[in-house]
Parts: sequence; C-alpha cells; structure tokens
Amino acid sequence: MAAIRAYLDYNASAPLIAEARAAMVAALDAANPSSVHTEGRASRRLVEDARRDVARLVNAKPEHIVFTSGATEAASTLLTPDWQMGRGSIRMSHLFVYEADHPCILNGGRFAPAQVTKIGVDPNGIADLEALAAALGAHDKAAGLPLVAIHAANNETGVIQPIGRIGEIVKAAGGVLVVDTVQAAGRIPLDMSIPYADYLILSSHKIGGPKGVGAIVAASDLMMPRPLINGGGQEKSHRAGTENVAGIAGFGAAARAALAGLTDMDAIASRRDEVEAIVRDLAPDAEIFGNGAPRLANTTFFAIPGVKAETAQIAFDLAGVALSAGSACSSGKVGPSHVLKAMGHGDSLGALRVSIGRATGADDIAAFRAALAGIVARRAGKEEAA
Repeated sequence: MAAIRAYLDYNASAPLIAEARAAMVAALDAANPSSVHTEGRASRRLVEDARRDVARLVNAKPEHIVFTSGATEAASTLLTPDWQMGRGSIRMSHLFVYEADHPCILNGGRFAPAQVTKIGVDPNGIADLEALAAALGAHDKAAGLPLVAIHAANNETGVIQPIGRIGEIVKAAGGVLVVDTVQAAGRIPLDMSIPYADYLILSSHKIGGPKGVGAIVAASDLMMPRPLINGGGQEKSHRAGTENVAGIAGFGAAARAALAGLTDMDAIASRRDEVEAIVRDLAPDAEIFGNGAPRLANTTFFAIPGVKAETAQIAFDLAGVALSAGSACSSGKVGPSHVLKAMGHGDSLGALRVSIGRATGADDIAAFRAALAGIVARRAGKEEAA
C-alpha cells in the first residue's frame, strides 16, 4: 500500500474543508436551538446563518430551506404521493424518473412501484425529452398531479441534464419538478429564481461539508410534501427532530466556499482534461462515457476493454490512488453500472470514475498516470500470454 495517497473520488465525498471543520468545532457545544434562553438563541443564530449561506448557493430564499440528515432523506421526503397546501391536501398520483438517476430517486421514495415510470436516456446519458413529454401527455390528471424527479448532473458520468427544457415540459403538463442537485451544487451555477424547478436536493458532504446533513430547497412554501419524520415543530414542522447544529454550521461554511469556488471550474476542467489525455495515451481503445454531452468540469468515467472495473479499482488503491468504480451508494459493492446500462451499454464490466476538486494537484495526476500505466501493462502481458 502506497504511503502517499491521491484522492480522486470527490463525487463520492469531497474532503472536509478547513472552513467547515472550524465552523463545526465552534458549534459542538451549542445548546438546543429550539430553547428560548440565551444559549438556545445563540444556537438558533448558527442554524439560521447557515440557512442563509445554503440559500445563497442556489439563489433561494432562506425560509425555503429545510435541513435534513442528507440527500437520501430529502429525496424520500419529496417523493411522496401526499402533499399539503395550507390545510388542504394535494395528490401526486404518479412519479416519473430517469433510468440513469441515483438510486435514492430510482427507488421511488414513498410511491408504490406501480406508480413509478422510468424514462430512458440517449447514449450520452441525456434525458429523452420526447419520451417524457409523451408520458406526461398520457398521464391521467383526474387521478392527481404528475411528479417528475431527475438529477441535474449524473454522479457517475458527470453529464449535465437540460433542466430548463425539462422544466418547461413538466410545467406544460401541469406537473411538479424535483431536481437532484447533489453533484451539481458548487460545480455549476444554480439559481432557484429561474422557474424551472419546484424543489432541489442538496448534500453537504459533496461540497466539502460534513456527512449526515442535507437540505430540501423549495421555490416557495405554498406546497410541501407530507413530512417523512413527525414529532416536534422543527424546520417549520417539515422535518421533526432537534437540528444537528454542528453539522448544519459546517454545511453553511461549505456552501460559502462552494459559491466562491465556482470561479475555479475552468482550472478543474483543465485537470480533468489531463486525466482524459492520460487515459487516451496509455489506452487508446478506452471509452470515455458521456463526452459527447455537457459534463461537470471535475468528472470523467471511462472503461478499458479487457480490464474489470473492480480489479482495476483495487489496483489503483494499492498504488495509492482512491477512485471509484461507479457510484459509491451500494455499501461497498461493485457491479454493473445501471447508468451505463441505461445508456445502452448492457451489463458491461463497469467503468472507473475519476472525480477531482480544487485541492487536486499535479502530484495526484502523476500518481494516477503511474497507476494506470501499471494496469495497462498487466493487461498487455495477459494478452501476450494468451
């Protein structure tokens, strides 16, 4: 095992940034933010300051931010047939998702399987807009409203979806749109004031904050889902339970840094291009997925014929390079990528994902090159032996 390691797995979890760590340490002794005494009010200020910082990241109103334990809880909260508008109830009778979505969207939340329709993507992973429009056109509005959920940027390929156009299609059908912006936040500009999404999903640890904190961002507070967690009146009764003050403070600090860091994306894209040039140089027959579509500046997803993703991931790890074989959402299991399958690649052996950040340097890229050179050389040796 290499003594010095290169971390190239930001899409799984970005390293905790110094600002977030400092904010968390300062808030560890915080009192219950629902208490009315001086100490409680000080804790409440920490939560509300963070709420403002998270809102600024997506140009939303602070009062429309609901803190959760993470993106999966946020998705499970939003993906429900049961919604409320004031004292009245609203029914979402069907959920439409995309086959390349993250599992927390694909599993349908609180919808029954029969109430979920999966829409395809093209070979680059871009949503099939005609299929979505047709499915929404056939929706029985008398049964309830259609709910559409999709990622803004894919966690494996980095492919960016045409959310504005999707929003237009959903609105024309009288539907509601939930956008998973977990990978997009801090990497592309997001603006909740543009009328394309009704709700966004955010995750702290993808932008350098602590794990175990996320948020729902609403375009307005007129309509909200039936709470997933009931109890006290925290988060305006949308999510019961004493707020994780330290985690939320860290999330706020990470959101501030992520907003400022949007100006670094060109430099990060250059690093990503270096990675892809290395892949093409060492393995000219490699395939880079989604490179015919707009992608996040930090992500590349590639496969080398004859090289199993799981085996290669272990080899990279032993060489001191941390990267992923697809999504890190299956309890450490490595298997065929559902994203690649949705893109028409069948049950392939999978691919390797390199995802980088502002701290990724030349030494990290050099370590990646050295490790990949060893893997390619072993492949050549096996081919000669055969």
